[in-house]
Amino acid sequence: MTLRAVGLAAGLSHNAPYKHFDSRNALLAGVAAVSFKELAKAANAIRTSSAPPAGKMSQAIGLFIDYSRQKPARYRLLFNNPDTAAAGGDLKASALETFEQFRSIVQECQEAGVLPDAPSQALASLIFASAHGLLAMEGNGQMHPEKGLSNVADSMELLLGLLGSGQHSRK
Repeated sequence: MTLRAVGLAAGLSHNAPYKHFDSRNALLAGVAAVSFKELAKAANAIRTSSAPPAGKMSQAIGLFIDYSRQKPARYRLLFNNPDTAAAGGDLKASALETFEQFRSIVQECQEAGVLPDAPSQALASLIFASAHGLLAMEGNGQMHPEKGLSNVADSMELLLGLLGSGQHSRK
């Protein structure tokens, strides 16, 4: 993708994008920031719903699963692109807001006894990273039932169940 091609695809002059973005990476960072804001809004709707905490967690995981399958290129831009990860400003704020919504759901699950007592930010990061790692494996065609990983949703359900059973065994 080039800025020239973006301008032409949008029905603008080939130089129009250069008036708004310094580079291709700046354009992609803008796209990623908007996308993270959309994900944060969807995660907030889940967080503020009347669903029980475990249901909210399942819905939040489902949000990322659905996004990765419906918009694979955008998903890779958000979660598997080093240039995106290195960007700051609005992009970083939008990404952190998405994570904060997820962290709040994790904390709610902890308060309900569904997930173990641990620093909620660290636990949320671990769950988030696990989901994204599984999604990357799925996207790369590396998720195989013979490895015990039939699909992302079932694998995450197993992980969350194990985390939850560990919580109950401590009490």
